[in-house]
Amino acid sequence: MRLRHETLTLSTRFEFRIAHGAHQRYENTLVRIEHEGIEGIGEAAPSHYYGETPALVREALATWAPHLGDDPFALDAIGARLDAVLAGQDAARAGLEMALHDWIGKRLGQPVWRLLGLDPARAPRSCVTLGMADPEEMERKLETVLDFPMIKVKLGGPGDVDNLRRVRARYRGQLQVDANAAWSPADAVRVLRQIEPLGIELVEQPVARGDLDGLRWVRDRSPVPVFADESCHHLADLGALAGRIDGINLKIMKTGGIREMLRMIHAARAHGLRILLGSMVETSLALSAAAQLAPLADYLDLDGHWLLAEDPFDGAPGERGAIVLSDRPGLGVQPVAVTGRA
Repeated sequence: MRLRHETLTLSTRFEFRIAHGAHQRYENTLVRIEHEGIEGIGEAAPSHYYGETPALVREALATWAPHLGDDPFALDAIGARLDAVLAGQDAARAGLEMALHDWIGKRLGQPVWRLLGLDPARAPRSCVTLGMADPEEMERKLETVLDFPMIKVKLGGPGDVDNLRRVRARYRGQLQVDANAAWSPADAVRVLRQIEPLGIELVEQPVARGDLDGLRWVRDRSPVPVFADESCHHLADLGALAGRIDGINLKIMKTGGIREMLRMIHAARAHGLRILLGSMVETSLALSAAAQLAPLADYLDLDGHWLLAEDPFDGAPGERGAIVLSDRPGLGVQPVAVTGRA
């Protein structure tokens, strides 16, 4: 197998602000696997918050390239060889694994969701995410998403509750909130009790990533279901989280690929947890990879393409939160001519 990669420079339509920081330009990596005249593609979206950078993604791919072997179907063996030379680097691993799944689907002439035995009609709609903003900016952003069936609002700063009340005053759909680990347990419970009358579906990661006891303390006192995000990356994390939360947010860039995310979905169900499939700022390529598992989820946050000024790919994410898994082989993604978006 031949592995190549290139930079995907992305810009969002407006600054995307969460409790960890604010950005408007992102550098993702397009991963290409070529074998027997077929090309599979994937995408890596590194997170500085998790110690990942575009340079580290490129270094990881260069390290792994000589160890891929000549059988793209041998995913277990490939994974073991990659771990032997370099473990971790989940975003790079996700991009590489996406490309392998895309190759396999194209080789067999089938979409990945069908190879996994899933029903695309069971995929829920995705929410759309509004980053932290001052009241005037929030009003402008809200105007662009009023026709979505579900909105997620990032919290974690002063004026959050008033901002959320402004959103609810104009928006009648479902609301979720995400604190991105910004609160103490006591502050989390205080805020959640204040916003509970607004009809909040769930809150993601109200407390610090490592504060598992804090998650349980909040969950025991919160009128809003509590989901873990930053605290939940791999299968090994689930045992410690069970009993402390109501659900998990799984992101393909955190799990390192489709296979680990599938394992985590089944393990989470065994613990009675609900499933939300989330995303970083990604194109429709990475979003379509995660969407192959959308029929197994309760909630989706696969909206990174909506944030982009230009999306270079056409895939599963559609308009107003629709997730449409196509019959195209592999991940079902095609490049598009980028002409700019309003």
